[in-house]
Amino acid sequence: MAKVLVTGSKGTLGTRLVEELRKRGHEVWEVDLQHDAEEKYFRADIAKYRQLERVFEQDYDYVYHLAAEFGRINGEHYYDTLWETNVIGTRNILEWQLKKGFKLIFTSSSEIYGEAQEPLLTEDLPQQKTIIQHNDYALTKWANEVQIINFEKRYETPIVRLRLFNAYGPGEYYHPYRSVVCLFIYRALKGIPYDVYEGYHRVFMYVDDLIPTIANVGNNFKPGEVYNIGGTEYRSVRELSDLVLKYTQGDPGLIRYLPEDKHNTVSKRPDIQKAVRDLGHNPKMLLEEGIPITVEWMKKIYGEGR
Repeated sequence: MAKVLVTGSKGTLGTRLVEELRKRGHEVWEVDLQHDAEEKYFRADIAKYRQLERVFEQDYDYVYHLAAEFGRINGEHYYDTLWETNVIGTRNILEWQLKKGFKLIFTSSSEIYGEAQEPLLTEDLPQQKTIIQHNDYALTKWANEVQIINFEKRYETPIVRLRLFNAYGPGEYYHPYRSVVCLFIYRALKGIPYDVYEGYHRVFMYVDDLIPTIANVGNNFKPGEVYNIGGTEYRSVRELSDLVLKYTQGDPGLIRYLPEDKHNTVSKRPDIQKAVRDLGHNPKMLLEEGIPITVEWMKKIYGEGR
């Protein structure tokens, strides 16, 4: 079994990934910003190179780099922290990879596809045409990928990039910068108004369909590869909102329907065939199944009603 480090291990996806890797028998170490008493845990800021010295005193076979400032609006409100954590932080991890020689798995985002209008987003698209990203979060994630591409060319470092598409499910705690599913459910439960943009479509992916795929990268690690990791359900944001209202018994009067979100992409639909072929990616959960499970989890965490 492998010795693995997960950065951002206390986040929504990091927590689940650590559990999955340990279940598979790997020795898993963690790094995040929270205080924690676990034996195999380091508290460190990835944007601070010297804080990582302790983390990399030992060797790892693989490093899963999940630590990042997440979210489009978060990136606008806290742009300085976003750029420092995502860009300087990732550069620090790349520098440590040069010193220590581990295999690196980087979690990127569907946001890097920006304004692309293609009906199906393939992994090679950013190399085929110029894409303008709509917001700072997307810009940092694409900057990360370019950083990685440059290191691969210069030093032949072994890295795999994963572009994640709209993961949702239990374990995502609410705050105003979270994913659209989390935002809609919490606000519907609490009677808080929210906006729905007409004509916008996404592919949604339940967290239990995502985590095994990420964990599988180590089983079939192909340096230099990049994978779209998404679901198969191409649904409108309005459909999502309707399901949320149904399962929360929310008030339809909470919703304001708007024609355009100027800083977001109208449609994002990934080609996931490479992930299916190489990583055993097998998304099964429909929104009609995943939304009620997520609603029940959020009710347990936050209660019902105002």
